[in-house]
Amino acid sequence: MARSTSRRRGPGEPHHSDRSPTTLRIIGGNFRGRKIRYTGDHRTRPMKDRLREAAFNLLGPAIRGKHAVDLFAGTGALGLEALSRGAGFATLIERHFPTADVIRENARLLGVESQSTVFRGDAFVWGREICAADSTAPEGIEAMPWVVFCSPPYAFFRDRLDDLCQLLARCQQATPADSLLVVESDRSFDPASLPLADSWDTRSYPPSQISIHTVPPRPDEAAQ
Repeated sequence: MARSTSRRRGPGEPHHSDRSPTTLRIIGGNFRGRKIRYTGDHRTRPMKDRLREAAFNLLGPAIRGKHAVDLFAGTGALGLEALSRGAGFATLIERHFPTADVIRENARLLGVESQSTVFRGDAFVWGREICAADSTAPEGIEAMPWVVFCSPPYAFFRDRLDDLCQLLARCQQATPADSLLVVESDRSFDPASLPLADSWDTRSYPPSQISIHTVPPRPDEAAQ
């Protein structure tokens, strides 16, 4: 999930250091209704329940058996929801160390520690140095198709679009056929700016939108 940019406090709004931990719920699957904790940090923008449910409805049974990769994990809700709905493994990437520790604790409480790993670091660094080999995942899942969730701060689509496109392109190149890339953006963003612009299925959920790309077989795979 995404981490938003700093903003000015509204009247009567507590300073972020006074925010107490709060909870989200798992929407579907084996852990439906279970609550997960997150820090309440003002920089974390959890995907709203309605939008998360819409994203997983679009994915449907295609999530089952896949390696879920949450590039901007934040609360960890996307990766944990994916495990609840049958994903085989989840890699959750979060650069804020205290938040990453909370994600790891949520995985423990749900009993999915052995099915998940939390990478404490920057998604762009992970994409450059780790994505191709995916050394964060245990042996035995290399052949799993991925479902890659990209739900960054909306400002990244303006300020770091080149970096985002390079990250998505690396994921597309590294993943097996039938992998899925799922991008959440605000509706003002044109998905034609994404790599392989013509291959995205975009659905609008004002004020947001979800774009999904299915990784096709490589030429050598298609010839088999």
